[in-house]
Amino acid sequence: MAYSRTYSSRNIGIACLLAGAVLFSSKGVVIKLAYAYDVSSISLLGLRMIFSLPLFLLIGYFRGQRGRQHGTITPRDLGAILLLGVIGYYLASYTDFLGLQYITAGMERVILFTYPTLVLLIQRVTFGTRIRPVQWVATGICYLGIFIAFSGSDLTSGSNFLKGAGLVFLSALFYACYIIGSGRMAPRLGNIRFTSLALITSSLAVITHVSLSTQPLLGLPIPVYAYGAGMAVFCTVIPSYLVTEGVKRLGAGDAAIVGAVGPMATILLEYLLLQEHINLLQGVGAVFIISGVVVIGRSKG
Repeated sequence: MAYSRTYSSRNIGIACLLAGAVLFSSKGVVIKLAYAYDVSSISLLGLRMIFSLPLFLLIGYFRGQRGRQHGTITPRDLGAILLLGVIGYYLASYTDFLGLQYITAGMERVILFTYPTLVLLIQRVTFGTRIRPVQWVATGICYLGIFIAFSGSDLTSGSNFLKGAGLVFLSALFYACYIIGSGRMAPRLGNIRFTSLALITSSLAVITHVSLSTQPLLGLPIPVYAYGAGMAVFCTVIPSYLVTEGVKRLGAGDAAIVGAVGPMATILLEYLLLQEHINLLQGVGAVFIISGVVVIGRSKG
């Protein structure tokens, strides 16, 4: 009976992570659509977080009133949450937005997907966490799928490809640190409370950055504001809570591997919204990626 409850909890966690990964993956495509209106990366990021902040405040306040059963937040906890908020959604988002100016949305997803391995390695080095054989197997299957899916694609986009790739890899490193931190703090402090505080922090950091820059937030084309609002609700607020819930149920290592569906979601969205072509190799790659996720899903944790 206990195993049945545990298995059910893992299934719920996987469902949350899959939904979160798909929604997060749509961000790169939306950014590409917005860049067609000649908007800067920091202006677009600013709009995303300005639209997100009121939602984080509302959710954090109302759920916080019901979160008395969780532990008290100590000054050390608060400092860690603030740091994770800055790293996970300010620095990770900013470097990702910058990188997308130089590489395709599909290539961005491929590089960003290095974060599952980064999660496993950082946890091993920092906390001595054992890397289970099933995690290596699932990661290998997913990476093979990624390689197959993008092997026939033109992944470069001009002479600044390495610059863009480096920025996105840095984003993956920042996000891996956030996943590890959320996996350790959210179960103790509460998923909603932790996520709200971390993302309120990141929103304020982005808004401060925008206010100190010379990039405009007013007078932009109306579609840019629509894309910013869409990113706020569907590519930021909703998936943020879904991912944190999934990490709480599965742990950071397994949760990162399930995120492998992200690159394939980007391929599909590029096909639907950017008229990109889907070929046989991409279909085969999707099968491998889904297989890797199934391996993690059927494991006992």
